[in-house]
Amino acid sequence: RENSSENILSSANRLLLHEGKLTLAESTRLLDVYLFLFDDFLLITKMKRNKKKYTSSDTGLIPVCPSLTPELQSFIREGGFCTVLDQPIPLDRLILKNVDPI
Repeated sequence: RENSSENILSSANRLLLHEGKLTLAESTRLLDVYLFLFDDFLLITKMKRNKKKYTSSDTGLIPVCPSLTPELQSFIREGGFCTVLDQPIPLDRLILKNVDPI
C-alpha cells in the first residue's frame, strides 16, 4: 500500500553524526542504551542479542553499514540487533543540561 506521507526515518539526506553506548537513568533503574545522533534527530535504542547462534558462514552474509563503529558492526555480525525504545527526538525540541555526578 502506498503512503503519501513522508517517513521521518527514510530521508536520503540524513547524516549520522555520532553513535555510541550510554547509560540512561530511568526513575529507579539504569538502562544501557545505544544512541544514534543524526543531523536532525536523536534515536535511542536497546542492544539485544539474538538467541540463535550463527555459524561462521552465516555471519559473512550479514550486511553491515560501514559507517557504524567497529564495535557495533561486530555486535551485529554476532547476531545482535538494536530495537528502538521510543520515538526519535527531533533536535529542535531537544534540551541539553549539565548534571553534576552524585
